Amino acid sequence: MATIEELMTANLLEVFGERDAQRRRAAIERTYVPEVRFSDPDEVVVGYDALDAKAQKILDDAPDFVFRAGGPIYINNDLGYLAWELGPEGGPAVVKGVDIALVEGERITSVYTLLMKD
Repeated sequence: MATIEELMTANLLEVFGERDAQRRRAAIERTYVPEVRFSDPDEVVVGYDALDAKAQKILDDAPDFVFRAGGPIYINNDLGYLAWELGPEGGPAVVKGVDIALVEGERITSVYTLLMKD
């Protein structure tokens, strides 16, 4: 049984941080419900294919960057919160944000991404 902590970590590192398309797709299918809804300041996408394409676009736009947790994971019942950073490996963050996810059963149903401005 996947915990919210495990799902939040998978969302960040195994989906949005995974450059191998096959590993990313496998992570998507075990982390989210089929009709997952992902919302960020740019758009809302729904479903595995759209989420996969969104993750690939983010990775393509930042070819030398990696995602990393920006703090602990916080949980309130069926909601998970994780701050993250994106930047060069071992270097300072170029982008910071938070992911807020709603979980039903053992998978994420919705993810909301907020970008932070320092």
